[in-house]
Amino acid sequence: MKTALVFGSSGLIGNELLNVITQNNNYNKIKLFVRSVPNSNYPKAEVIQTDFNHLEKHKDSIVGDDCFFCIGTTRKDTPDKNEYRRIEYNLPVDTAKIAKSNSVKSFVYVSSLGANPNSSSSYLKNKGQVEEELNKLNFTKLAIIRPSILFGNRKVFRLGERVGIFIMKALSIFFLGSLKKYKPIQAKNVVKAMVAIVQNHDQKIVYESNELNEIVR
Repeated sequence: MKTALVFGSSGLIGNELLNVITQNNNYNKIKLFVRSVPNSNYPKAEVIQTDFNHLEKHKDSIVGDDCFFCIGTTRKDTPDKNEYRRIEYNLPVDTAKIAKSNSVKSFVYVSSLGANPNSSSSYLKNKGQVEEELNKLNFTKLAIIRPSILFGNRKVFRLGERVGIFIMKALSIFFLGSLKKYKPIQAKNVVKAMVAIVQNHDQKIVYESNELNEIVR
């Protein structure tokens, strides 16, 4: 039986992940690292109210088997450039370093389609740079998840995102061959694939969106 560490359980993917691993018999304990304590009670869950500005204070709690990092933000939600960089780059890297120092075996990072350390987009650049740093840590199992546009029930309504989903869904029939990874994907399929990936012995590290769908078929 294993312990799962979950960062970002309030977001679309993180919430789906929590629902899935709560019902997964491979895990007898789930540690939720959260800014504020949720109203809902989850079986097997230990809620750890976390000061993400001083993550090192929680080092003794970042102990377990599989660490799932699902935290992310947008420039709209985080307009301050330094804070945006801290959340998108420093926080996942610092979490991974602490997890590695505590002998956590698996680290699963939710990146993005098109992540590239040399991108002109700050979002994709941060994701790509995090991927580079994670590769240097030599986890027993590292999985970098690159989903396309996500389908799912978000807690926050984003008009631009809804429009993008509608357009991408309409165009998805044309996404063939190397373009398959651009097809929108259900958040629950991303999560099911993440959990399956940490259970297998595949040495593959980067998983594009279409590969996630193939895993759960």
